[in-house]
Amino acid sequence: MEKFVEQTLLYDFYGELLTAHQRRIYEDVVLNDYSLSEVADELGISRQGVHDNIKRCNKALQDYEAKLHLVEKFVNIKKKVHRIHKLSRECENLSRQELVSQVESISQEILEEL
Repeated sequence: MEKFVEQTLLYDFYGELLTAHQRRIYEDVVLNDYSLSEVADELGISRQGVHDNIKRCNKALQDYEAKLHLVEKFVNIKKKVHRIHKLSRECENLSRQELVSQVESISQEILEEL
């Protein structure tokens, strides 16, 4: 997964678990693409302080994911929903039994994922 997309998903799922100060810095640097210097000047802290905060936030978000696997489950379920969507477009080429069988299989995978 592209690093920015991964960071965004991790933040979407676990960002609220960071402090307000951490969220502000993380959003400004990672999501809003401000430079470390811009954020440091705005908050009256060092550039190194901003950098260290981003590293701590990334580690915390990755640790949450390692324990809870919410992003992994989300990505897997999204892929399965795309498979169902693709099947619905191809249903004319499949027998009813084939279609039902494939949808049931994918549905079961999603339920097991949850």
